[in-house]
Amino acid sequence: MKTYVMMTKICPQDAHLIEVTNKLKSHSKNARSWLEEIKEKCPEVKFLAHYALLGPYDFMDIYEAPDEKIAAKVSIISRSRGVFQVESWPAIPSAELAAVTEDI
Repeated sequence: MKTYVMMTKICPQDAHLIEVTNKLKSHSKNARSWLEEIKEKCPEVKFLAHYALLGPYDFMDIYEAPDEKIAAKVSIISRSRGVFQVESWPAIPSAELAAVTEDI
């Protein structure tokens, strides 16, 4: 399994406080059904962590998936549920990257 980091924003950066608050409430209510949909449509995905952030992104999820196609599916499902922006990044353990750089 490969590790992925999914960064999400629920509103544009310049959104009004009321819009952000409403989106946060909606996100909290729908989090369980979002996770159930992921489990149904991507049963091979294993979530490792979910964090709320104070910064340019609102949430960060770390999960394992067999390949990029399944990771893309997770992002698309998230986007279809009203997330403003989604970015999914492959994550390589630092020890593995160190081994790759030894050959360079």
